[in-house]
Amino acid sequence: MTNHKIGTREEWLAARLDLLKEEKELTRRSDALARRRQDLPWVRIAKDYRFETDEGKVSLADLFKGRSQLVVYHFMFGPTYTAGCPTCSATVDSFNGVLPHLEARDVTMICISRAPLEKLLAYRRRMGWSFNWASSYECDFNFDFGVSAAEQPNEVTSLLGSNEVAAFRLLGDQQFRDNLPPTVAQNASASGTAVADYLSEGHGVSVFARDGGSVYHCYSSYTRGTEFLMSYYPILDRTPKGRDEDGPMGTWVRRHDEYDKGTSNDCCA
Repeated sequence: MTNHKIGTREEWLAARLDLLKEEKELTRRSDALARRRQDLPWVRIAKDYRFETDEGKVSLADLFKGRSQLVVYHFMFGPTYTAGCPTCSATVDSFNGVLPHLEARDVTMICISRAPLEKLLAYRRRMGWSFNWASSYECDFNFDFGVSAAEQPNEVTSLLGSNEVAAFRLLGDQQFRDNLPPTVAQNASASGTAVADYLSEGHGVSVFARDGGSVYHCYSSYTRGTEFLMSYYPILDRTPKGRDEDGPMGTWVRRHDEYDKGTSNDCCA
């Protein structure tokens, strides 16, 4: 930190105003991209997906809770996991606080994972969350939306797929296994599952609209395309050390109840 460039207030102001021009341009570009997302064609959902929730078995339309828009976070929690992915867990920590604001704008937001419902609800209790969480354990939803990989690739009907799902299909290659980043093994261990099972799930966000009796797929994004949900990253990006993921802290993201405590795989702890 002490080796950082030091300047006068005048030098700081000149540099800050120069940077401000680029920040404003990025904001305008982001507004334009948002309009393009909203202009994407919709695709009608023909399959009758059924989910397990704490209110019983429901349809995709039921998940809207009477609203016309639905945002789904595809949370990495596969059937063999004993706890949710630590990075996904850090991502959704802010969900409870934003839900009333989204609902006021006719938007319902939930998480969907492939683990059985009892695992999801036990983990939700541990983490102190209250948002709605649905299990797609008995339907093809995760496979169809590119966040779960079948054992046979030709069984996968994913839309775009994620890096995690693509990686799952490469696990038979020794060179690929040798070059996996340390965070993969770390997150797999923290989730209580093997690397192959961990990588059979991916994370992402999908948006749906309901019009009358029909439901439409509007948008999906995966991997770094979900960073807008990770509220801590934009804050860190404005600090001197930034994300500091290449420094001594390395892969630092933990569940909120694990900092300075090591890690735990017990989802009912």
